[in-house]
Amino acid sequence: MSVLNVVSREQTQEKLDRRAPVVMRYLASTPYTMTDRLEEGATKHAQRPFLLEGDLRYTYAQVNAKANQVARALQAAGVRKGDVVAMAIENRIAFFLAWFGITKLGGVAAFINTNVSGKPLSHAISVTHARHVIVGEECAPRFAETEGLDPELAYLHWPDPERPAPAGMLAQFGADLQAAALQEDGSNVPASWREALLAGDTAQYIFTSGTTGLPKAAVVSHARWLVAGDAMKELWEISENDCFYCFLPLYHGAASMSATSTAMSAGASLVVRRKFSRSEFWSDVRRYGITTCQYVGEICRFLLSRDPETNDKQHTLRKMAGTGLTPEIWNQWVERFGDVFQIYEGWGGTESNTNTINVDNRIGSCGRVPFWEKTNLRIVKYDQEKGEYIRDANGYLQTVGINEAGEALGRMVDHPEVMAGRFEGYTSTEASEKKILRNVFEQGDAWWSSGDLLRCDEDGYCWFVDRIGDTYRWKSENVSTMEVTDALAEFPGADATTVYGVQVPGHEGRAGMVALVMIAGVGFDPQAFYEMALARLPRYAAPLFVRLMDAPDITGNYKLRKVDLQKQGFDPEQVKDVMFVRDDRQKTFVPLTPASVQEALRG
Repeated sequence: MSVLNVVSREQTQEKLDRRAPVVMRYLASTPYTMTDRLEEGATKHAQRPFLLEGDLRYTYAQVNAKANQVARALQAAGVRKGDVVAMAIENRIAFFLAWFGITKLGGVAAFINTNVSGKPLSHAISVTHARHVIVGEECAPRFAETEGLDPELAYLHWPDPERPAPAGMLAQFGADLQAAALQEDGSNVPASWREALLAGDTAQYIFTSGTTGLPKAAVVSHARWLVAGDAMKELWEISENDCFYCFLPLYHGAASMSATSTAMSAGASLVVRRKFSRSEFWSDVRRYGITTCQYVGEICRFLLSRDPETNDKQHTLRKMAGTGLTPEIWNQWVERFGDVFQIYEGWGGTESNTNTINVDNRIGSCGRVPFWEKTNLRIVKYDQEKGEYIRDANGYLQTVGINEAGEALGRMVDHPEVMAGRFEGYTSTEASEKKILRNVFEQGDAWWSSGDLLRCDEDGYCWFVDRIGDTYRWKSENVSTMEVTDALAEFPGADATTVYGVQVPGHEGRAGMVALVMIAGVGFDPQAFYEMALARLPRYAAPLFVRLMDAPDITGNYKLRKVDLQKQGFDPEQVKDVMFVRDDRQKTFVPLTPASVQEALRG
């Protein structure tokens, strides 16, 4: 694989056009859903392995049968078509069985982040309007410590022998769904239970962080889920002989939508691991014969940080898809682990109505637009300093020039039947409307606003530049600065709290940094701040750096200014304030030095 592959625009477009028949396969009124896909797989690929976890092996037929059992148990518990069932289960086969059981009834599965508790957890349940909740035993403590949950919620739980809850805790989370399902029949449930369910109907709610506030629940229809799988099967050239590696969290769209739907579309296998393991990654690949995995750039960096081994190039992995793989890491990856990889770096999101994907192995690019007339994507001029669009004399937005960074927009298709190009939005109408720009290039048009800056070079290759606004991405998770600010605003002695993401050389995304202004006469207690941050926030969201300032940096309209703080980062040559870095080993914040930063980044 060369650094600069010479591929004609026509060759790239020919590959991208493989999706064309797929996107029109599922109209809003098509009577075909996820359950139809699962039941077809149980017939067509009956004895082929579908889900693997540790020593467990379930075929397509077995997964379908167990999903039927779960559906019957849920139906007995009062779940009906259209009901929203929230589920908090870590990456294990139980997640799939509960999820598919919900879909068998025509219900809507709301995937809850297994790391959250408190306000973010109660918010997630509330905005999805869930009336039933399936709690994995491993998540029970987070529910137990959360105040404000609706007392009318109907609970069920799923045991977890690996991570048992404290004695007596499960009693408050309803009946054992796994045990109840084992008593039920495994034959296909009556189709009448989901009568008139269509491809355009909602299948899941998947949470995605916006630029402000708590995460929003994105709507995912059956059609969107099916199209994702069928399209990726064609682009990634997946067959029934492929085996996926699923270690990214299933509550996100990459794992539950892209990987799972693609595997099911092809009749391929999927290996589930609770969490990414740097030490077990390659042994898993070799043990299961894994051919395909999703990544984030940070994971590839972690794997490169291990000492080289003599068998580094002896493996079955051939295809990788994901985001955030920098050219530097990409080149190191290929050099160390072999030039056998087809790497599909992409750009897009759970809720996006447009995307790009690199099908040419162009190192560092997140995709290509060979011909603009064949895509609903546009990149428009945006003034990052002023935080506003650059308009022409008529007030319309303008597309960028070659290699000029701008915001990526997706034209919204306004047709009751066509799902391609549709922005399905969030459970909140207000939140959905905030993502829509109207009268962009002409009166009456509507475009989805991504909040991402891209640039496109002279060959049509796209490159991710940055994220607009107050969300930053760290450890493969989106972090809302408002959520972090809310969690830390009550720190004793804090007068002003400004949260932002800063770039860390050699690392994907941005790490969290908080600029604190303490009340006069009150000192900063680094251990107390550590304890509060880690108690109230998931580890990936807790700030990595602290900067102590004498006064907040505010704008004329009394908004905290972050642009200069972000640019300065934690560079001691630019920042003369006292700074600290998080030390998870000592469970405190320690003075920032080159050595303490390196220690923090090893975690």
